[in-house]
Amino acid sequence: MASKAPFLPYGRQNIDDSDVEAVVSVLRGDWLTTGPAVENFEAAFAQAVGAPHAICCANGTAALHLAYLALGLKPGDRVVVPAVTFLATASAARLVGAEIIFADVDPDTALMTPATLRDALGRAPSPVAAVAPVHMAGQSVDMNEVGAIARAGGARIVEDACHALGGRDAEGHAVGSGTTADAAIFSLHPVKVIAAGEGGVVTTADADIANAVRQFRNHGMTREKFTDLNQAKAADGLDNPWYYEMIEPGLNYRLSDIHAALASSQLKKLDQFVARRQALVARYDAALAALPLRLAAHVRPCGRVASGTPAWHLYVALIDFDALGQDRAQVMSVLRECGIGTQVHYLPLNRQPYYRERYGEVDLPGADSWYARALSLPLHTGMADSDVDRVIAALADALGHGR
Repeated sequence: MASKAPFLPYGRQNIDDSDVEAVVSVLRGDWLTTGPAVENFEAAFAQAVGAPHAICCANGTAALHLAYLALGLKPGDRVVVPAVTFLATASAARLVGAEIIFADVDPDTALMTPATLRDALGRAPSPVAAVAPVHMAGQSVDMNEVGAIARAGGARIVEDACHALGGRDAEGHAVGSGTTADAAIFSLHPVKVIAAGEGGVVTTADADIANAVRQFRNHGMTREKFTDLNQAKAADGLDNPWYYEMIEPGLNYRLSDIHAALASSQLKKLDQFVARRQALVARYDAALAALPLRLAAHVRPCGRVASGTPAWHLYVALIDFDALGQDRAQVMSVLRECGIGTQVHYLPLNRQPYYRERYGEVDLPGADSWYARALSLPLHTGMADSDVDRVIAALADALGHGR
């Protein structure tokens, strides 16, 4: 029988009155887009992650596209992307004409490792232009070692940090600070740690990259450093007030002040949100450890990295469905009937029809192992401790081993 308890999605935003008030303030003001709320959010975000530059944009996919454009990636360049990630990490590189080399991942964490990066570089038919490590579920790739390997091969680095806002590396640097990558990108989608409705951010320590991102974000326009002074200058030698130039085509990837206001309000609660997610993860871990031995032998949390501080975006349980004689889709259906939403993150990109047709079959056993076992359980800051207990009890029942 279906549960009458409130439905628990695998992820959702947490909006309070202060968020609503922030948005209403913009709606009652003079600027709905390209105004002060955007600049204020960028300054606050840069401070939050310790990066010299933060440029916001329409969404995380736009952030990836802008970062690749700003690095000068072009048709025929090769980009290493882990197989376990959302579509955008690879598709944004394809949008600039780059070809993808898929790296395998650790089967228990889904993170690119030094070994899997070396393997991917070894399979590339020509030098790799960029590497895009993905901080999966909130845990961070070992950027010191991965970054060193990438740079030794002459590659630029774009961190896909959409899952990891609020996390820190082994040295205590905030993810996205610009200490280990040319650029990092973030998503402000409602299921992420903070929400803007839709939104993304590029962070970097490189002023040239930051300026390029800003220009590509706004149609490729510039209102400074003009090249055609005959058109740019008025008779008195000053710049014509209406004048702008397009050096090369760009996109309309701007973030509105409405979205920026919500994101700024949410950002003030980043530490609170990260701490609550960590507490929920700890409760999940304890609940899984307390399962009956016949079940606990085949159900466990995803693997944990040895260093750094995660900012959990997902809670992924690794379940040996075959050993339990269960079908994952059926388990998910049973959980949904109980009012519990789950998801699988992700079908390895090398299995997507587009990439299979373009690159053929690629043997990536780590990604296959992760994908066969992964099930994302509800994790968001609106959950009570009792919600975790409810999820684990329902999971045990769905797997045929109720307590």
